[in-house]
Amino acid sequence: MKTIVIILAVLVLIFIGIQIYAMLSRKSIESYPYKVVEQYDKFEIRDYEASLFTTVKLPYNDYKSASSRGFSMLAGYIFGGNDQKEKIAMTSPVAMSIEDSMTMMFMVPKKYKREDLPTPNQSGIEIIDVPAKRVAAITFGGWANTKKIEQYKNELIALLEANGLEYTSRFFFLGYNPPYDLINRKNEVIIELK
Repeated sequence: MKTIVIILAVLVLIFIGIQIYAMLSRKSIESYPYKVVEQYDKFEIRDYEASLFTTVKLPYNDYKSASSRGFSMLAGYIFGGNDQKEKIAMTSPVAMSIEDSMTMMFMVPKKYKREDLPTPNQSGIEIIDVPAKRVAAITFGGWANTKKIEQYKNELIALLEANGLEYTSRFFFLGYNPPYDLINRKNEVIIELK
C-alpha cells in the first residue's frame, strides 16, 4: 500500500512539473501581435499586424486530420527540415483556416525577413505575407475538435449579426497550447471583418 501511495505521489509531482514547464514555456514564445479595438461581452474586435507565415494547404475539411498532418509538416520545417538544416523558433498560436480544404499556418518570428528564411525540404510548404487585418475573436477552453470549432464559429456569426457587424467568409481557428499542456487550454475562432 505504501508503495502505491509513493508511486501516485511521484506521478502527481511529475504531472505538476510538466504543467508548470508548459505554462513557463508559453510565456517565452513569440505570439501573433494584435491590439484589442473593442471588447464585447462574449467576443472582441482586434487589429492584427502584417506578418510572415509558413503555410501548408491540406486536402482535409476536418480539424483532426488537418491539424495532425499540417502540424507535422510545418514542425518538420522549423525543426530543421530545410536546406540550411536551420531550427526556427516556434510561435503561437498555430492558425488554421476553416474551409473545405484547410491551410495550417505558423507565424515566422519577427527577426526573419522572407529572404532570410531557409527553403523547405517539402514542396507543399509556402512562405506568405499576411496583411494587417481587423477580426472578431471568440475564445474557448479545453481541447478543440471539429464540432467545437463549428459551434464557436456559429456562435461568433450570431454575435456579429446581433451587433450589426459585417464579416467576410475568412474564418480561422487559433490554437495556443502544446499537446502536453492539460490545464488552462486556450483556443479561438476568428473571422476577418469587412
